Amino acid sequence: MNTNKPSLHNGRCFWCGDDELYVHYHDVEWGKPVYDDTRLFEKICLEGFQSGLSWYTILKRREGFRKAFKQFDISTVSQFTASDVERLLQDDGIIRHRGKIEATIHNAQRAIELIQEFGSLNDYFGQFVPPESERPAVVMRETIPSATPTSTRLSKDLKKRGWKFVGPTTCYAFMQAMGLVNDHMEGCIYRHGHR
Repeated sequence: MNTNKPSLHNGRCFWCGDDELYVHYHDVEWGKPVYDDTRLFEKICLEGFQSGLSWYTILKRREGFRKAFKQFDISTVSQFTASDVERLLQDDGIIRHRGKIEATIHNAQRAIELIQEFGSLNDYFGQFVPPESERPAVVMRETIPSATPTSTRLSKDLKKRGWKFVGPTTCYAFMQAMGLVNDHMEGCIYRHGHR
């Protein structure tokens, strides 16, 4: 990363800028713990859709994704068929990528298996809180990694269980979004006391 770029913008992490949708996401959602399985499933699916794109591209379409994937109800999505895939490929409210659509359906089936084994997705993902030794001493733009040993471990475990589009970078973005790590930057008004 370019260390000459500021980490903050208007008292918030630089990346949300001034866009109202992005600022709201930063202030209300990002980095706050998520315990609900449906929301966890949604988050990891959307992070998979983001692969190769900007998060803002996904965020602008999130309501379209929710409508297309039945609010990310795991049981419902797990039963989607080939005709659902074809329907979704015509839906301009989402990213129409066949591989990512099919992966979401496939991952819903794998999510059910995780819930059966661990009791909930929350209980499964809760095993992957990174140790302090893996975290930067000061969270700044130049110290935030794109992947970590723990996100790599999560990625490998999910892949071993058959999940798709869950590389180490995708898993780290998921960990940031759902609050397994707090990557609000030093000086951000949401760094402390927001969780």
